[in-house]
This record gives sequence, structure tokens and C-alpha cells, in this order.
Amino acid sequence: MTTEDEQLVLRARDVHFDWSALPMHWIPAEPQATHTINVLHLLLPEGERWFVELFKQAVPMIRDDRLRQDVLGFIGQEAMHAEAHSGVLDHFEAHGLDPRPYTRQMEWVFRRLLGDRDLTGKAREEWIIERVAIVAAIEHYTAFLGQWILDSVPLDHAGADPTMLDLLRWHGAEEVEHRAVAYDLYQHLDGRYLRRARTMALVTPVLAWLWVRGTRFLMAADPTLSRKATWGAFRSGARRGLVPSGRQLLREIRPYFRRSYHPSETGDTEQAVAYLASSPAALAAQ
Repeated sequence: MTTEDEQLVLRARDVHFDWSALPMHWIPAEPQATHTINVLHLLLPEGERWFVELFKQAVPMIRDDRLRQDVLGFIGQEAMHAEAHSGVLDHFEAHGLDPRPYTRQMEWVFRRLLGDRDLTGKAREEWIIERVAIVAAIEHYTAFLGQWILDSVPLDHAGADPTMLDLLRWHGAEEVEHRAVAYDLYQHLDGRYLRRARTMALVTPVLAWLWVRGTRFLMAADPTLSRKATWGAFRSGARRGLVPSGRQLLREIRPYFRRSYHPSETGDTEQAVAYLASSPAALAAQ
């Protein structure tokens, strides 16, 4: 953990976004690039509510005051993220794109498959730790995406909707802010390398599969489109910097498997804090 991270106090920002003027394809003339990023709105609300409930259960297990403070800040930020992305889904539904067939599946994943079990004592603690390890792996990718969106000048040049960009960059900046919390919590509660590696090996293909399915679902459910999602359109968007490329994502996998890895190695805290100091939604929340 760097000196700047050690001084950072995580806090939730009570942001609000007005989606009344949001076009269906908020990257103009780029429906697949738009929907590739829109998968975030399908995955995150239910997933981040799960993060919040899980980390609340982990708080009594924490023996370090600074880590406890960071976890509480993480909980507050993730709760706000879930609500902010849910508003986008409400907007889509009002304009004829029903996200519920996909989001119901996410509810099953996080509430049933990864939800609480009828466990007590050591078994209950182990199930909490196992899921914290999963969150640490997921947060490795959300931190990458957060830094990517902060750096994504091509989206500005393409005329992407400014309110959507503010949502994504506010969220991305907070992901960079708290990128080490889930990892540090796992290291504090358990820290076994093999468990960390195993959960990343599981999370990576599942997230990739969910993202591909989500993009295909949104393209098919969009009432304004007759075309399907294609790999060619994805590669075109990636070449122009409108979506993260497969090569960029693949480069993010290897570092996590180093025994010496720590999330503070990636992402720019100073850049994230600077964006949060200028974000229209974050400024309004003050």
C-alpha cells in the first residue's frame, strides 16, 4: 500500500443522475460499444448489494482498526454504486428495453449460488472468507475498468453522453480509490495464496462469459436494433478505444497470480481523487 493510499479516507458520495435525456445509444452510432459497457448496469446492482451484505458479515471478524474503517467506507461506496446503476436500468425499461430476463439470473447467482448458507461457527466463517476471496478477484477487474474509463479520451471524442460518462468515471474513480480493500480484507482474514489463485481462476472465465452473454442479450433486447452482437464490431470498438480490448484484459490476469501482488501496483489514486473533485455528480452531492 502506498503512502497516498494510507492517507485516503474512503467515503460514500450521495450522487444522483438525471437520465431523462439519455439516448438509447449513448455513444452515437455505436450500439454495440454502448451495450458492451451497458453490461455493467446489468451485473453491478445485484453484485454490489451482495458485496455490501457480505462485508457487513465480515466486519466483526476484523482485528485491525484501519482496515475496519476502510471496509466500512467500501460498504458505503458500493451501496451507492448499486443504486446509481439501477437508475439506468429503470430508464432502459421505460424506453422498451426490458433488462429483467438477465437481471433475474444475476439475482439467482448472488442470492442463491453465492448467498448465505445455513452454517454456524467455523464453517460460516470459512464461507465468508471464500466469498471475500471472490470479491477480491472481482475488484481486481473493476479497478482495471475504473482506470480505463478515467483514461478513455476516445469516448469524449466520440460524443458519448456526458451524464453517462460522469456516472462511469465517478464509479471508476471510487473503484480505484478502494481497489485494495477487498484484497487487504482477504489477506487479513486468511491470506492463503492457493485460495486467492483458485478464486481468480474461477472468476475470470465466469466474468468473461457473463459479459459476452450480457452484450448479446442487450443487442437482442434493444427494440431499436435488428442486428446481433458480433466479434467484428467488438474488435472495431476496441481498436478505436471505445471499449477495453481483449489484449488489455488479458494483460490484467497475470499480475494477480504473483505471490507478491498488491492492488496498489495498478491504478492512479491521484487521478481518481482529482476526478472526484471535479465530477458534476460528486460536486452536487457536496
